Amino acid sequence: MEKRIAILATNGFEEVELSSPKEYLEKEGWKVEIVSPESGSIKSWASTDWGKDYKVDRELKNANASDYDALVLPGGVINPDKLRTNEDALSFIKEFFKAGKPVASICHGPQILISAELVKGRKMTSYPSIKVDLVNAGAEWHDQEVVVDKGLVTSRDPNDLPAFNRKMVEEIKEGKHQPAL
Repeated sequence: MEKRIAILATNGFEEVELSSPKEYLEKEGWKVEIVSPESGSIKSWASTDWGKDYKVDRELKNANASDYDALVLPGGVINPDKLRTNEDALSFIKEFFKAGKPVASICHGPQILISAELVKGRKMTSYPSIKVDLVNAGAEWHDQEVVVDKGLVTSRDPNDLPAFNRKMVEEIKEGKHQPAL
């Protein structure tokens, strides 16, 4: 079955946390679009320095959550820090949760979910440095390669990408879950 997936990112996303899920989803035969507040292209961060540019498929202002079956939120330090203060990004993410659509977030990506007030009462994981932020926002944090809670898939870092990608696809195939808002 044809699926359409949004990857929400801006300049400073961790390259492998976007490229690996994107390639994995495309191998399923699904359409994957990079959605961004920026137009044209966005620049990745590749471990210790700036990486490649990635083409933006749709500007956030022209994107509707209703057009997608799932959402992916890559990490990096800069990317979530910029998106968590963007009201359009937070609204876009909340629409996925309201509709019960799967959302997958890795590394520092869950910081955006804190700002969107979507973590309270959820089982999650993340990069260890934001554990306290998630716990303080009401999440139940687990040190595991992948944690799933009602369609929300979270992982700690790029080493967890194989498990993250498999679980993300599994949740997308399951379809909508109980709406979280």
